[in-house]
Amino acid sequence: MSWQTVLGFEVHIELGTNTKMFCACPAGHFGQPPNTQTCPVCLGLPGALPVPNAKAIEWCVKLGLALGCEINLFSKFDRKNYFYPDLAKGYQISQYDLPFCHHGELLGRKITRVHMEEDTAKLLHSNFPSPRLGEGAQRAGEVQKKNTYIDFNRSGVPLVEVVTEPDFTSSDDALIFLKELQAIVRTLGISTADMEKGSMRLEANISVKHPNSPKLPNYKVEVKNVNSFRFIKKAIDFEVTRQSNLLDSGITPKQETRGFSESKGETVSQRSKEEAHDYRYFPEPDIPPLQFTQDQVEQWRSQLPILPAQIRQDLISKYNLSPQYTAIISSDKVMYTAFMKNPSKALADSLVNKRPIKSEVAVVSDDQLRSVAQKVVSANPKAIADLKSGKQQALFFLIGQIKRELGDIDVSLTQKVIGDIIK
Repeated sequence: MSWQTVLGFEVHIELGTNTKMFCACPAGHFGQPPNTQTCPVCLGLPGALPVPNAKAIEWCVKLGLALGCEINLFSKFDRKNYFYPDLAKGYQISQYDLPFCHHGELLGRKITRVHMEEDTAKLLHSNFPSPRLGEGAQRAGEVQKKNTYIDFNRSGVPLVEVVTEPDFTSSDDALIFLKELQAIVRTLGISTADMEKGSMRLEANISVKHPNSPKLPNYKVEVKNVNSFRFIKKAIDFEVTRQSNLLDSGITPKQETRGFSESKGETVSQRSKEEAHDYRYFPEPDIPPLQFTQDQVEQWRSQLPILPAQIRQDLISKYNLSPQYTAIISSDKVMYTAFMKNPSKALADSLVNKRPIKSEVAVVSDDQLRSVAQKVVSANPKAIADLKSGKQQALFFLIGQIKRELGDIDVSLTQKVIGDIIK
């Protein structure tokens, strides 16, 4: 039987604020020595109280607005309770029934919610020797078991979660959406969204159903923490095939959480999938509810930059750029900014093909060229004599002297100017 893919996403985006979500520790944790950016709050020590990061909340709402979401003027934080080594408090401060943003849309796909939470610590698995082993045991060559260490630098970093409806029916369809979301995040300037650094992490909720069934399947498999578009596509395609084969055999796939093995190119079982009630959500008692005004929301809306879809439309309609150039320029903020300073097809071609750009201030006029050429000719009588005797190397010398003073020049025109001067 041919089965139909049912696919939704949870996308986690680390915000690029200066400090963490609920404390004053630096949020830029990537590449820092382990456990050097911590305090009692992000270590989850008893009695430490969280203070919300106002800039992170503003950026979360702005992302929601960019995705066409409705904004809850009254919102709150909640405790999501679960036990895992990377969660020192035994719970994560997140949002449950009153997220900052809800009911949005991007590229025709429905977005359920955009909410704010804190990131967890990072587990590091290594074969480093355990400090509990004595020197004698290590000298004797005792086999070391893989140890797990915890780096709390990432704990408490502001994390936005974008949750979609199960609106996707293929991995190719999903990639278009995910890349557009990444482009929007980068255009807003709220995160680098670098997947290789973990600033944007993808989780796919995957199931398959009979193509004629109007109902969603009674199970879903979550593939967590995938860090590239290529790998998420592989994970989805593998999982759809695996589930389809199970259903063909009369077996309903287990509702579970799976990871993706990059070396094997397949998903691997991790644990059974939790339901919302398993987390025992309840309002965060240490953070009062938050109240926004409509004026405040509209002010944030007015501060949104031009989004990628509008940028692409403008590049095509106003400047008549090709779809290929449009895709490249619109996806690179630096390139787009450079293009908009003096938009032209020639500039677009130079930017896309990485050729050096010469601004109008740097263009050498005919008068400038003639003036410098006259000076160089007057200062080099021997080179002129050699040139008149037929030694072409002298011409290259003269052109080099002119280029040294003026920079980029038209060589053919310079050669003509020199010829006119020495006639």
